[in-house]
Amino acid sequence: MLEILKNLLTELTGKPADQFEPTDYRLAAAALLVHVCTVDGNIDEAERDRLRELLQTRFGLDDPATAALIDEATLAENEAVDLYRFTSLLNRSLDEDGRRKIVEMMWEMVYADGRANEFEDNLLWRAADLLGISSHDRIALRKRVGGERSGPVDA
Repeated sequence: MLEILKNLLTELTGKPADQFEPTDYRLAAAALLVHVCTVDGNIDEAERDRLRELLQTRFGLDDPATAALIDEATLAENEAVDLYRFTSLLNRSLDEDGRRKIVEMMWEMVYADGRANEFEDNLLWRAADLLGISSHDRIALRKRVGGERSGPVDA
């Protein structure tokens, strides 16, 4: 059934279903998640697995589409000079609840390795601010995702 849907999308758009346009909010969200993974300079297996899982479940993607999204997001993130490229697209594409869910996904990436460091904490503060998510909501999301782990930031 999924294959039939992918074929239909390919026929209608002329592009494979696992290719993501630069204006696709999923690409912008994935690029932010990739940035979270790389901000501390170390991507471990837990972060890779969590990235794959988050993108698959939140966006309803199959394995090949998820892999393609991660590849395209990594390229986009490597070319970006700041977060604005991604957050401005997300602001145009999503309502406040949708943007809040992106921040929640980012916190889930932060805690994929079990702890937050000062680089990740600062990144989430900047991204949430650019997405129009209040400090109160950002902290509440951190506490919900991090649970007991959301105490002091690792130095």
